[in-house]
Amino acid sequence: MRFSERIQGIEGSGIRKIFEAAGPGAVNLGLGQPDFDTPAHIKEAAIAALREGKTGYTQNAGIPELRTAICDKLRRENGLSYRPEEVIVTAGGSEALHLLMQVLVRDGDRVLVPDPGFVSYAALATVAGGVPVGMPPDSSMHTDVEKAKELLDGAAVMVLNSPSNPTGAVEPEESVRALVQYAADRGVTVISDEVYEHLIYGRRHVPAAQFGENVITVNATSKTYAMTGWRVGFFAGPQEVVDQAVKLHQYCQACATSIAQYAAVAAYTGDQSSVAEMRKEYQARRDLMYEGFSRMGIYFPIPEGAFYMFVPFGRELTGKILSKGVVIVPGDAFGKNAPGYARLCYAVSRETIEEAIHRIGKAVAE
Repeated sequence: MRFSERIQGIEGSGIRKIFEAAGPGAVNLGLGQPDFDTPAHIKEAAIAALREGKTGYTQNAGIPELRTAICDKLRRENGLSYRPEEVIVTAGGSEALHLLMQVLVRDGDRVLVPDPGFVSYAALATVAGGVPVGMPPDSSMHTDVEKAKELLDGAAVMVLNSPSNPTGAVEPEESVRALVQYAADRGVTVISDEVYEHLIYGRRHVPAAQFGENVITVNATSKTYAMTGWRVGFFAGPQEVVDQAVKLHQYCQACATSIAQYAAVAAYTGDQSSVAEMRKEYQARRDLMYEGFSRMGIYFPIPEGAFYMFVPFGRELTGKILSKGVVIVPGDAFGKNAPGYARLCYAVSRETIEEAIHRIGKAVAE
C-alpha cells in the first residue's frame, strides 16, 4: 500500500511508545496526565447537557457560550482582549496546534520549536510541509534568547511553550518580550502554547500575546481542570487565522464534542478553588521528588512549572531505571539537544513518587 511521504517522515510518539510498553507492576512516570478527577461542578454541567439533549453538532468554531467564556478568561486572567470571533474551540490543544501549522506553514517553511520540547511541535510542522528547527536551551533550561534570535531570520513560525513540557521551565518576562518583538520585526508568527499556565510554583506566568499582535495563544482545559479525556482546547488570534482554521476544522473534526464544550463553560466560569488545590499538591510532589534526587547527588534546575522533571540521567542510567520497572521517557524523544536526559512526570501520588525514588536509587547505586 502506498503511504503519504509526510506521514512516513515522522515517528510515533516516544512518550506513547514507553507508556504502552509498561509491564505489570511498573511505576509509571511516563504519561503527562493529571491523576486528579475532573471537579464535580464540571461533570455536573456535562450531565445537565446530556439531560437537556445538547448532543448534536455545534457551530464549527464552538458554542457561543464557551467562546465568550474563553474571552472573559483571557481578559480576567491574562489581560488580553479578544472577541468570540477571534477564538476557535478545538478537540484539545493538540488540534489547535495542528490547525495552526496547516494554516500558517507553507512547503519548505522553517518552523522554530523548543528543543527539548513537546513532541508534537516538530511532527506537526513536518506534516504541514515545514522544516522544524530546534531552539536550544541555556544552562538553566530556559530558551537561549540570543541563539533563538539568530535562527529567526527567514523563519515563518516560532513556537513558545511556558511553562515547558518537558523541562518545567517558566520563561521570564524579559525573554518572552524580546522573542515576541524580535519575531514581529522579522515577520514571524508566534504560537504560544500556554496549557500549563496555572501550574507555576513561585514564578509568574507571562502571556506572550501582551507583547505583540503576531502572537496566537493556544490553551486547553486538559491540565488546568484535569480534563485530558474531555478534549477541549482553543486558540485565540486574528480573525483571519480563525476563519482559515475553521475551514480545515469543519472537514476533519466538525466541532469539539458538544457535551465537553458545555462542561468547559462550567470550568472557565465556575469555582476555581480546585485549580489552586491541585497546584499546591503538585508543588508538594515536585519538592518530594527533587529532594529524593538531591539525596542521590543528582542536581539540576528545579522545575518552575508544569508537572515534569527533566533529569540528567544519561543513556545508561535511563536504561537501568527502565529495567527497574520505572517508566520514564528518554530525552531524545523531545529533540536533539537532550540525549542525556529523561522526563519524569510527578502527576502521580506521593506514594508512587516514593516508590519510584526507591527503585531509581537502586539503579543509581548499581
